[in-house]
Amino acid sequence: MSSTTRLLRIGAATLALGLATTLSACGSSDPTAAPSASGGGQTVVVGSFAFPESEILGEIYAQALEAKGVTVQKKFNIGPRQQTIPALKDGSINLIPEYNGNLLAYYDTKYTERTTADVDGALPDAVAADKLRVLNSSAAEDKDAYVVTRATADKGLTSIGDLSKIVPFKLGSNPQFGELGYGIPGLKSVYKVGTNKGDVDFVPIEDFGGPDTVKALVDDTVQVADIYTTSPAIKSEDLVVLEDPESMISAQNVLPLVSEAVYTDQLAETLNGVSAQLTTDDLISLRDRVEGDEKASAETAAKEWLAQKGLA
Repeated sequence: MSSTTRLLRIGAATLALGLATTLSACGSSDPTAAPSASGGGQTVVVGSFAFPESEILGEIYAQALEAKGVTVQKKFNIGPRQQTIPALKDGSINLIPEYNGNLLAYYDTKYTERTTADVDGALPDAVAADKLRVLNSSAAEDKDAYVVTRATADKGLTSIGDLSKIVPFKLGSNPQFGELGYGIPGLKSVYKVGTNKGDVDFVPIEDFGGPDTVKALVDDTVQVADIYTTSPAIKSEDLVVLEDPESMISAQNVLPLVSEAVYTDQLAETLNGVSAQLTTDDLISLRDRVEGDEKASAETAAKEWLAQKGLA
């Protein structure tokens, strides 16, 4: 699948959580209560994966719906898709923020779509068998990226192929990156970088684009690193994400995944309105507020973002 590292990150973050625990609610509603009619309409149960960005997105969806008078229950920090998709199917949750490329990979491990348009085009049929719908994808993406410092970028680097200008170099990433299609093999086959022995020295770093990877890049232990595009370090350390004109790395746009059981035109209109305004820079800023020095709650960060965008 096109973004194995993200799947591994979700799994690593949630391995210790049992399903009974992970389906507990973070909201004020009774976590054991089934969705029920309220005010003439069905309660929409919003879930999230077990990492901060997903909880922020879950809060944004939940609060946007509440602003339209929809009764919402929150069940955050569930776990990987092996738990969230069954939860959507059995009605434990009805809605979750997803990533289009990884969602397609869940249903089709051999998928070949890479661009946002192609991935989005394949998703409706893929999820329909589970009585699920995908709504509009946003411009916001959280995906693997080849990242360099500003000083390195100033050597004439704007895209991944430009890495040929700085060979030999050291590349830092999780250990699996050495075998992934968008990792070292793709760098060679798609962009013809590292085809000569010694051009690319791969340095395994275990934290999936986290602080250790960022530190190695900033202190020049490595000159290129695999860092997710919504990492707050992109801004705080003035790092540069190299463009991927060949779409070697699959699209990973944020979009809502909703069960048919609670789908309404109002719900779709509300969440599509969120997607229309959500950007990668927004996610970076939201993550920085929640994960950085401010330590804002996901609820607060989401509320203020919605107010800023005129969505609540």
